[in-house]
Amino acid sequence: GAVRAEDTVSRWGGDEFILLLPNCNAENAARVAEKVLRTFETSFNLPKHELNSTASIGIALYPQDGSDFEALAKAADSAMYRAKNEGRNAYRFFTPAMEVSSQRFLLIESGLRQALKNQEFFLHYQPQFSITDGHVIGAEALVRWQNPQLGLVSPSEFIPIAELSGHILPLGTWILHQAIRQAKAWQEDGLPPLTISVNLSAAQFRQTRLVQQIKDMLDEVNLDACYLELELTESLAMEDPRAAITMMDALHEIGITLAIDVFGTGYSLLACLKRFRVSKLKIDQSFVRDIASDPNDRAIVDAIITMAHSLGFKTIAEGVETTEQLAFLREHGCHDVQGYYFSKPLPADEFKSYLLAPHSQLFDLP
Repeated sequence: GAVRAEDTVSRWGGDEFILLLPNCNAENAARVAEKVLRTFETSFNLPKHELNSTASIGIALYPQDGSDFEALAKAADSAMYRAKNEGRNAYRFFTPAMEVSSQRFLLIESGLRQALKNQEFFLHYQPQFSITDGHVIGAEALVRWQNPQLGLVSPSEFIPIAELSGHILPLGTWILHQAIRQAKAWQEDGLPPLTISVNLSAAQFRQTRLVQQIKDMLDEVNLDACYLELELTESLAMEDPRAAITMMDALHEIGITLAIDVFGTGYSLLACLKRFRVSKLKIDQSFVRDIASDPNDRAIVDAIITMAHSLGFKTIAEGVETTEQLAFLREHGCHDVQGYYFSKPLPADEFKSYLLAPHSQLFDLP
């Protein structure tokens, strides 16, 4: 209904479609894209359900973006992924700069398919400290990827691609499994019990079997659930507050602690926040970075800590790198901290050695 009689609409596979518009310039292509997006504004009404969907559209023009169908489809695909990365429900035209980005995307996406099987992923652990006594109280598990062709790939680059391509589910399961096994291994080595913090992706959080899956992992190594903390981003928790509350309640029921990650960068509603079964708010490093010099960041961090105290939540600040930041956080009642001031993320064996060393000098404690 959004195209002309001479245009072609085809299903390319899965949830991807191609519109072929002959004798169409950029202006008209944009007009068609806007019409398609408006079409998706209408809800789909099924028995007892009202469903909403969005489209991400990439546009490639002949002949400048490709001299044949295959080249045009590839260019349009690159532009579509740009539309997805920039928030979805939008259209983007192909640009030459996307070609380089697209090639890198395809290399990473292709590498992710074999990475788990080839054991290319590994975890590092960044210690988390109590700000009052300087003791290590936990560790955040952070995934790393060493690819034979690409080298060490940054998580900030491959995690979004894993989410877009669907590889995040098996990867997220692997991270959870490894972190839980490592927490138990440290306990068996006689180390003080630590809480292992693991980030959950949106795809994992939506899984109906998530609670049972985690319970099975804990039972497999006989690790008490209280030593696992799951971090959810603020935007993820607010995406569907009712479903989030249901999932949080189920995780809380089996003894798992929950934290809201990168707090302050999303759009939490206090009415929902007070109903979330979380125990900790994680103050994003973008606020911590300049608290020694920026009065706005100081005000935001102070407000988050005050609000958390009022709601009965603990707070942990990430990205702590200076004594001035640490002093401000301590003075304003932040409970826990992590960051490069104390330690970079470490392999499991180095983390064990670090844990056994004294750290009171970092906090200026006796």
